[in-house]
Amino acid sequence: MQRQDISLSLLAPAGAAPVRWRVARDLVPYDRAVETMEAEAEAIARGEADELVWLVEHPPLYTAGTSADAADLVAPDRFPVFATGRGGEYTYHGPGQRVVYVMLDLKRRRPDIRAFVAGLESVVIGALAAMNVRGERREDRVGVWVRRPERPPLPDGSPAEDKIAAIGIRLRRWVSFHGFSLNVDPDLEHFSGIVPCGIRGYGVTSLVDLGLPVMMSDVDMRIRESFERVFGPTVTDHS
Repeated sequence: MQRQDISLSLLAPAGAAPVRWRVARDLVPYDRAVETMEAEAEAIARGEADELVWLVEHPPLYTAGTSADAADLVAPDRFPVFATGRGGEYTYHGPGQRVVYVMLDLKRRRPDIRAFVAGLESVVIGALAAMNVRGERREDRVGVWVRRPERPPLPDGSPAEDKIAAIGIRLRRWVSFHGFSLNVDPDLEHFSGIVPCGIRGYGVTSLVDLGLPVMMSDVDMRIRESFERVFGPTVTDHS
């Protein structure tokens, strides 16, 4: 079964408490973000806190997921490198990239990891569609992709395309943390220090690179609207 075919109808359970929606106003150090996510996920698992989505930007850094290949870290001394328990390989985070940490209790929703990942992809694709960008899934590559018809095709004849969003999650006691990152206006040259997600032969793009000079606050609004369509209502958290 392809990810596109997975029903998302049980990801927004009726009667569930709204998901807390928190936006960091300053750059968040990565180690502090992980500490916060783990504490929040534990409280959610114990039933002591409602679910949370936390939107942040980080200083420039690389993260290594559980499948990271050291050969894909091209410039190991360029930025700090953090080993992380999320799935996936190397990713870049930095200013101009919206990182969305999603802490949901899948026991309250649907204990199906594939459906959850499909749901996150749908959130990204829906947010992009609201900004007139067509994001697409690829069965053989993680993340969300956009076609670049203005460029020559790849050596195998397939259309050129770039990655605009990365997805990497971790579950503990069926509570998710980590999430996805969407490139709004990061320095795309910073991605050259790694092989993003271990995928060679493709580029990386952003909304501004695609000709959309959008503000982060506008992107946040589109992400929130799309999230609510997939996972249900949210409530602003001023923590």
